[in-house]
Amino acid sequence: MDLLEYQVKEWFGKIGIPVLPSQRIDHPTDLKRLKIGFPIVLKSQVHGAERAKAGGVRFAETTIDAIAAAQNIFTLPIWGELPEVVLAESQYDANQEFYLAVVLDTAVCRPVLLGCKEANIDWESAGEKMHYVVVEQEFSPFYARRLALKMGLQGTLMQSVSSVLQKMYQLFVQKDLDLVEINPLAVNPDGEVMALNGKVRVNERSIKRHPDLVEMAAKIISRHPSTEINGILGDWDGVQMHGKIGILGNGTGSVMATLDLVANAGGNPGVCLNLRHAFLTDTTPTTFSDRLETGLKILAADTSIEVILINFLGSIPQPEELAGIIAKFVQQDKNELKLNIVRSNGSKIGRDNLPTLVVRLAGSELNAAKSYLATLKTHSSALVVVENLDEAVEVAVRLAKPTTKKK
Repeated sequence: MDLLEYQVKEWFGKIGIPVLPSQRIDHPTDLKRLKIGFPIVLKSQVHGAERAKAGGVRFAETTIDAIAAAQNIFTLPIWGELPEVVLAESQYDANQEFYLAVVLDTAVCRPVLLGCKEANIDWESAGEKMHYVVVEQEFSPFYARRLALKMGLQGTLMQSVSSVLQKMYQLFVQKDLDLVEINPLAVNPDGEVMALNGKVRVNERSIKRHPDLVEMAAKIISRHPSTEINGILGDWDGVQMHGKIGILGNGTGSVMATLDLVANAGGNPGVCLNLRHAFLTDTTPTTFSDRLETGLKILAADTSIEVILINFLGSIPQPEELAGIIAKFVQQDKNELKLNIVRSNGSKIGRDNLPTLVVRLAGSELNAAKSYLATLKTHSSALVVVENLDEAVEVAVRLAKPTTKKK
């Protein structure tokens, strides 16, 4: 769940991240009672990207200009969304702009600090331009200073950027967030820093732990329902997927990356499950092993799925149990399969053969499970163990393609 900019700025201000004087505008006539001085910038409060290119950011020197600009913004849909709020904000004279973020990296299962001396950049595709520091232990100011030094900052500017990073991390932890982003963090000629725009992504499973988020979430979700339901990523760009390759992963990022690779390789992705968190329908606490067993049953119960692609990386609780659950699944006979795997309505699945499991495990903690499964695969045609993700995707796509008989 992504917050709107004015909500992000409120959080930034409370935690001590410098933000400009601003005012929420619910109607163009609110600008007649503007409490900040001109010139100002008016920003459409929508979730879609590139609002400036779409005309959702306007500058104004007078009240009359501001009202006219606000009227245009309120009636301008951006990616199909009309703003309910416009943010009026003071203008800022900047001669440098940086990118900063704190993000939960699902690959290493740790928070990561990101920084770049270029603004308006996508952290996922920035490449070598982006500097990063993994928060491997309990957070300390050392991590923030280390990133600032990697960015080539010195003196007072290094201290200012480090201070902002520390507060970003504090907010990240306090609110159970997946992402805190400042893009850009501007620096004026006097060396003062200012968060000109921000983004916050809330972990939807933590909302109930924070009463201040419940009402906010209800409004956002009513307009932008999540595509992740009960841990199942069932929609891709609004299209329900009923493909032949089901995907199991231990993180949203890894699941989505695997899905992309399957689609790019010409495969037909089906239901995808993220086993890192409990399903929303779980009424009692579950372990990762419980969710793996349930996930295999869910995918096997979908008769359109011919291949289950497992991509686990990093740290997994009880890794020694993982191989046993997979082994038990692939060693079922047809009668056990029909008995143990049923649809939600109680009917048998009508499947005579197991989906083939293509398993890719990455991480030293998973070496024992990988070795055991490698010996097991010689006795089961329903199991393929591979070393890397590209190979796993290639094998899964090939197995899911229909075989053609020679005439």
